Amino acid sequence: MRYQLKTPVALFVFNRPEETRRVFAEIENARPPKLFIVGDGCRIGNPEDQKKIAAVREIVSKIDWNCEVLTNFSDVNLGCKLRVASGIDWVFSQAEEVIFLEDDCLPDPTFFQFCEELLNYYRDDLRVSQICGVNLQDRSLVNEYSYYFSYINNIWGWASWRNRWVNTYDVNLSSWPSIKNTGLLHNWFSSKQEYKYWSNNFEQAYQGSVNTWDFQWVFANLLNSRLSIMPNHNLIENIGFGSDATHTTKNGALSNLVVSKMLFPLIHPNTMYRRYSAERVLVAKVSYAPLHQRIYQLLIRLTRIDSKR
Repeated sequence: MRYQLKTPVALFVFNRPEETRRVFAEIENARPPKLFIVGDGCRIGNPEDQKKIAAVREIVSKIDWNCEVLTNFSDVNLGCKLRVASGIDWVFSQAEEVIFLEDDCLPDPTFFQFCEELLNYYRDDLRVSQICGVNLQDRSLVNEYSYYFSYINNIWGWASWRNRWVNTYDVNLSSWPSIKNTGLLHNWFSSKQEYKYWSNNFEQAYQGSVNTWDFQWVFANLLNSRLSIMPNHNLIENIGFGSDATHTTKNGALSNLVVSKMLFPLIHPNTMYRRYSAERVLVAKVSYAPLHQRIYQLLIRLTRIDSKR
């Protein structure tokens, strides 16, 4: 029997027709009752954009199920930072809770039910910031439950609530200068590597030297002492690695993640315990793992040990 999805879905698109076609097919199978589509405009000096963007918008216009469709297409190129941040603002101005996908984040079908059940389960628990779809633990189970908790907000497929985003997210990181020189930053992280990795990311986002929106989302949730839900099995395949990507231009440790189905009914953790060892693995994987493979493999083993406790 098909799972009847009741939660709105938001899809962010740009100029990648083939990736969009595959992700849109999964959304079509899920049949959300409301679909938000957010698109960026052509880049100056890039004549291929116009043709590709037109193809993408043609793909997402073909709705063959009973669905309310709302579109927010920019006439100019805003870039990853402003297009995604403003798009999420627009989505949350019209919906209380939403499942988010980008055009290169291919979900397992169980991703939608996983998000919806946990949006309902934690709706009134303001300690939770979002539900993530991706798990980067190299197929090692973090615990015996369906999910675990972390301060890291993976955004390759995620879901959240309006009251977590509105009035807490700041795309400009205005409070970063007053925070970075206090001891608070050290209290957020369990290792020097994490501190260095995230303080550098926050500084770059504040200075505008990196064109992204998600470091600001991590920062907002740290400031508000909120944790993300991470699935114990990876539910998202990123199909966007390549030379035409904005950030994921090279294949590597994150480009070949194995996807598996989430099992239902969900097994909920007894406590909201933050998995520090799993966080260290993630930071190792995305920051210094390529140069420190032995450290990375050691952290993987420590995660497996931690999962048995």
